[in-house]
Amino acid sequence: MRERRAARELRRAHEFEEFVGGAGGRLLHVAALLTGEATDGAPGPVGGPHGPGEPVPRRHEAAERLLTAALAATYAAWDRARGEDPYDRARQELATRYARAARRSGSPAPGGVLAPLAPQERLVLVLCLAEGLAEEQTAALLGLPVERVRALRTRAVEVLLGGAPRAGRATAGPWRTRPRRAGS
Repeated sequence: MRERRAARELRRAHEFEEFVGGAGGRLLHVAALLTGEATDGAPGPVGGPHGPGEPVPRRHEAAERLLTAALAATYAAWDRARGEDPYDRARQELATRYARAARRSGSPAPGGVLAPLAPQERLVLVLCLAEGLAEEQTAALLGLPVERVRALRTRAVEVLLGGAPRAGRATAGPWRTRPRRAGS
C-alpha cells in the first residue's frame, strides 16, 4: 500500500515538474506583466556569480511570488484536475491571485509599460493580448460580462496609445470604472 502511494506521489511530482518546465517561463512572463516588473531580459546590477564585472540577471520577485502561489494551488489540485488543462488552471490561479492582491492593495500601481492602466484593465489586456484569450474566455475566467471585458480592453488600448484621458484614474479605486460620459 505504501509503495503504491509513494509511486503515485512520485508520478504526480514528475508530471507537475514536466508541466512547470514547459509552461513556467510563459507563466512567469504573464506574472511579470501583471506585477509590472521588467520583462525585457535586461541585466540587473553588475557583480554576478561568475565574476565582478558580469551582470546579474534581473529577478522578478513579486512575479515569482505570485507565480509560486499560483503553482502551489495548481499542484494542490493536480489529482482532482484530470482532464483539465493544467495551464488553464495555473493561469486562472495567477489571474485570481493578482486580482485579489490588487483589490486589497492600497499601494501605487505597478510600473512597466502597462503602468498607466488600472489593475483590472491590465489584467484584461494581458489575458487578451499577451495570452491570446478571446473576450468570451477572459470574461468567463474573470466572472465579468463580455461587454465589460470588451470595454476594459478597448479603454486599456486607448490609454496605452495615448488617446484616453487620465483624469479621475488616480483617484478611483483600482476596480472601479470611470464615470460614464453624458450620452453613453
